[in-house]
Amino acid sequence: MRVFRSVAALFLLLLVPALRAQTSGPVPEKPWEIRAVVIATFEFGADTGDKPGEFQLWVEREHLDEVVPFPGGVHPLRTNKAHTVLGMICGTTIGPAAVSMTALGLDPRFDLSHAYFLINGIAGVDPKAGSLGSAAWARFVIGDVTRMIDPRETPKDWPYGLFPISATEPNKPLGNPPAWFRSNLYPLNPGLEGWAFAMTRDLKLPDDEDSAKLRALYTGDAYKEARRPPFVFEGESFASDYFWHGNIMNQFAEDWVRQWTNGKGNFAMTDMEDSGLLEALRRLDGMKRVDANRVLVLRTASNYSAPPPGGTALDSLLKPHFGKIAFETAYDTGAPVLHSLVDHWANTRDQIPSVK
Repeated sequence: MRVFRSVAALFLLLLVPALRAQTSGPVPEKPWEIRAVVIATFEFGADTGDKPGEFQLWVEREHLDEVVPFPGGVHPLRTNKAHTVLGMICGTTIGPAAVSMTALGLDPRFDLSHAYFLINGIAGVDPKAGSLGSAAWARFVIGDVTRMIDPRETPKDWPYGLFPISATEPNKPLGNPPAWFRSNLYPLNPGLEGWAFAMTRDLKLPDDEDSAKLRALYTGDAYKEARRPPFVFEGESFASDYFWHGNIMNQFAEDWVRQWTNGKGNFAMTDMEDSGLLEALRRLDGMKRVDANRVLVLRTASNYSAPPPGGTALDSLLKPHFGKIAFETAYDTGAPVLHSLVDHWANTRDQIPSVK
């Protein structure tokens, strides 16, 4: 451990001057003490004034008016006048998200040692867990590092051709994964997550007629949650570089999340970034750049991850996504939590809120 810390310190000593040279803007004499970082994955166009994506509502409504160059990322950062809240677009898929998070964590312009990280974005929702426009606070983020056999070549009694590297077939005990293969499970701070969920669980979320029509197609007892108007719930984030869809893959995701969390978690949302962000934050925590206990993951449903009864996976995949209400839901659910953390800084700086 001492060796690791010495190496990390040397790494920072060598890297910080390079980062200072690369920040195409003035480096403050004293780093800004950031209270919260809002992380989105993409934006359609401009940050303000046009069709909103994941980032725009945060920029406009939280007055993140100051543009901060960010050569190590995929998009300029945004901050408010007080330099207490930072907004970042991390980029889509696991690799770009991880690199963006690492670049931010090592940027000498910001003191992130007490910052809270609100990761939010749209996702596909398991129709057995939630409905279009709903929001899920994650207790775990799960990655998708697997062994894989093409489905056409798997044994006939297997449900799919995906299984852990430390196992020999699907849905068997994980065994003892080697140290280099422990990037599939990221438990989040249960007290902080529970506090955020308790604050937002009774929110009335936006809805529209088109979403309601699609929800109604999910008939039967198995899909009762899929038919509900948008609501806030607790459920896990499964991150994969595959933009997958369909009943077989959905069953895999449910089994996979249950397996990696030892039955404590339930698959809710499928996305393409969260495990990369959490891995970067875990490394940055080890370097004392951030506190990984201050991370929240909020995903909102823009589509289902499997078709309704009688539908095909391809037809379901190609249906329009309902991003508009999902973007609104992300802000409406995340903003009260953000405000409570930032506005009560005398307490939240040194004491992480926790569910009572």
